[in-house]
Amino acid sequence: MPNSIKQGRIRVGIGGWTYEPWRKTFYPKGLVQARELEYASRQVTAIEINGTFYRTQKPESFAKWREQTPDGFVFALKAPRYATMRSVLGDAGESIERFVASGLAELGDKLGPILWQFAPTKRFDVADMEAFLKLLPTQIGGRPARHALEPRHESFVDRAFIALARRYGVAIVYSDSEEYPSIGDVTSDFVYARLMRSQSSIKTGYNDVALDAFAKIAKTLARGSEPAEFPRVDKPAAKSGARDVFLFFINGAKERAPGAAAELLKRLS
Repeated sequence: MPNSIKQGRIRVGIGGWTYEPWRKTFYPKGLVQARELEYASRQVTAIEINGTFYRTQKPESFAKWREQTPDGFVFALKAPRYATMRSVLGDAGESIERFVASGLAELGDKLGPILWQFAPTKRFDVADMEAFLKLLPTQIGGRPARHALEPRHESFVDRAFIALARRYGVAIVYSDSEEYPSIGDVTSDFVYARLMRSQSSIKTGYNDVALDAFAKIAKTLARGSEPAEFPRVDKPAAKSGARDVFLFFINGAKERAPGAAAELLKRLS
């Protein structure tokens, strides 16, 4: 009997597509650099773009990325540091508007979540965080906008932060990291995880046990439940319908990211 349980889309990806070591471990020999995105986007199902964090991109660039990738592929965009690496987030309105107007709508249905990564020194402040959340666009190019918040200070391990994220329907990034807080509370209709513990000594970055665990966790989340393995700050949210899940292998031993993504995709297929 076929499985009748509804499940959201699980996407697995890497950070960017231009990385010198990948020309020896990931890309086919002789592949020209101009075709790296075309190749990478057919090996993974999503890519997190880091370049948007450092500089403003042009509409032509977003359109080019859209055209080079297959149907169903999605980009997550890291919001600019000018909007997130500041002591008062509520003052980021102008930077956010400039970022959104830079051409994000050119991605069309390939525009995935926007990642808002805060400075490691930024402490949680209820009023400032709510002022920031009010600045985030609800739509981009006529499509609903999705936002994921990545705090990097322990003060965000706070029920008030979880409640605020749920109120505004934004996701909290789950960081599999030794350096930053790992918050597994589900606060939106999608989940965003950054897996940052890849090891150079393991060809697939993570060992089989860890990859099996993440596959199970991803399926549980996609069905609308919450895995017991994820650390939570508050009580689980009420069970929802199917939700989309985004998992990115990033940082850590970056040269192993494509191998890790490929192995996880095998387990999910």
